[in-house]
Amino acid sequence: MSRCFLADLTGRTAVVTGASSGIGLVTARALAERRARVVLAVRDPEKGEAAAATLTGPVQVRALDLADLSSLRAFARHLPGSVDLLVNNAGLSLGPLSRTADGFELQFGTNHLGHFALTNLLLPRIRERVVTVAFLGHRIGSLDFTDLQWERRPYRPNAAYTQSKLANLLFAAELQRRLTRARSPVISTAAHPGISSTNLMRAVRKPSLGFLVEKFLIGLIVQSAEESALPTLNSATADLPGNSYVGPAGSGACAARRGRSDGPPEHVTARRLWEVPEDLTGTRFPLDASAIPAL
Repeated sequence: MSRCFLADLTGRTAVVTGASSGIGLVTARALAERRARVVLAVRDPEKGEAAAATLTGPVQVRALDLADLSSLRAFARHLPGSVDLLVNNAGLSLGPLSRTADGFELQFGTNHLGHFALTNLLLPRIRERVVTVAFLGHRIGSLDFTDLQWERRPYRPNAAYTQSKLANLLFAAELQRRLTRARSPVISTAAHPGISSTNLMRAVRKPSLGFLVEKFLIGLIVQSAEESALPTLNSATADLPGNSYVGPAGSGACAARRGRSDGPPEHVTARRLWEVPEDLTGTRFPLDASAIPAL
């Protein structure tokens, strides 16, 4: 792993969402081993503390529920100092239709809207990079701007998940465009971890037969969390241009550039997708970028 990213992160502060297990925990461990100050931003502080006890280096745990805007605001308000690296890692998939505390569809609300709001709230203090963990399944994702919250359509968990992952990738691209227009030194990158043996497909109270079968089949082709974290670590610390999208390269390699979905011009969709979450979350791009509308 050491050849995949910077050897020494002394003096840097990293915030990793969903860091109590899976790829997030592996990412936090690797950053802490390189002497970064790592904040584990987790929904369950008790699990976060148990995870932190397995790490070395300066690590702290802070409560963050991405499915609750009040929790996001409290996290940003009470987080001291600057942040060098924000890793938007946390996510969930393939559960039945559920809603966030603010009434958003749970997958879109957690995977996309939560990280959108968190990034905007922290951006004035971010000094180096924002990494957003997406998924190659964005290629089959689509955005229905007339019903992003699945209030009128029959709910399809897979479609809701790929919609949220496409939104993640478009968010990373639009964030970079806005950072560039604002002449900010911060860059935005994205990572695709492959299919990982984590608890992303979390247990549900009454899982359907289809859910159980799909979870079993995915379990046959997954890779370890350690392998899946490599693209995130590379995207977080390697010398990459803004708007890079990296994923598994095979044979233990760290990263390969990945393509994006076809369809409407990316910047048009990404710009529209930025404007909608601004209204939904009440957060805005906080840097001085008067020329942002230019494309």
